[in-house]
Amino acid sequence: MTRRTTWLTLRALVGLALLAAPAWVLATAGGAVPHQHWTLGALLAVSALAGAALLVATARAWRRDRHRATASPDTPSTGGRRPGVVHPTAASPHAEPAASPHAERAASPGPAGPRGRRVLRATGAGVGLALLAVLAAATAWLRPFPATDAALAALRGDDAVEVRESAGWYAFVPRGTEPTTGLVYSPGARVDVRATAAVLRPLAEAGYLVVALKEPLGIALTSPGQSASAMAAFDGVERWAVGGHSLGGVAASSFAAAHDDEVAGLLLHASYPLGDMADADLVVASVSGSEDGLTTPADVDASRADLPAATTFTEVDGAVHAFFADYGPQPGDGTPTVPRAQAQAEIVAASLALLDEVAAG
Repeated sequence: MTRRTTWLTLRALVGLALLAAPAWVLATAGGAVPHQHWTLGALLAVSALAGAALLVATARAWRRDRHRATASPDTPSTGGRRPGVVHPTAASPHAEPAASPHAERAASPGPAGPRGRRVLRATGAGVGLALLAVLAAATAWLRPFPATDAALAALRGDDAVEVRESAGWYAFVPRGTEPTTGLVYSPGARVDVRATAAVLRPLAEAGYLVVALKEPLGIALTSPGQSASAMAAFDGVERWAVGGHSLGGVAASSFAAAHDDEVAGLLLHASYPLGDMADADLVVASVSGSEDGLTTPADVDASRADLPAATTFTEVDGAVHAFFADYGPQPGDGTPTVPRAQAQAEIVAASLALLDEVAAG
């Protein structure tokens, strides 16, 4: 296999990967994609278009190479000279004298000459192909963990709670009252925002406004200030808490620490802050699972020094990371020793205690 054939084969494989990644995401989590932040759908489209364009360009290059290969044996040899043009030979008395070695070196192309340009083009093409391979891998990795039927059932509005979906979030709004305390919640990384419904809806049933954010690409840290937009959209709420699950809690803690003049509380679900926020003027609750394999009990214990001294810590016995939402099992998680419903009842109770304290001022 020649170097050229190897290069075109690599291009074709990357093109197929760019097409396969969004196809796999849609085949396995297609129902979730329209309900996430618009950037996920845009990423899938970009990956598919890039893959199609790369495959078309590769097919054309292959066709050109084959055409040249079949045409070259039929091309008469002219010894590198144009037909009909008389070229002086070395024996010709009128031939120009050979250039001196110094002149040849002066006339030879430098790094910016044809050879240098070929090297730059090859390097650029290699880097571009590597970036496209990264795009394919990222598209597949960012596939959301889709919400289970239990979570989707909790999204249905009724006489107690109105569920509103917008471009940036889901809002669980209590009916028959004007809530003055609210929670802005950031889901865990790559978790379908709808998967949070079974845990968050009971908070709205208790009279609190709850907003679950649709994070760009499903990663809360891509837009750490997103909570402010949700808070501004509900100007009737007087006291706010922010919170989140896993990486969503990390983003929420950073926002709370930077806005403790606007935020009164922080709710951490299987999460902890990135840095020291022990001096923040916040009511904080840390709720975790004893069998969590991702945010382990040791991780939570290590976070105590970074949180305010009055922080309430609740460890739900037998609970795992995936019990803080409803999206099925998660790789790397622990093994639960209690039913999901039992664990979530304790998670909800600890969350309500935090909101009750925030509401009380």
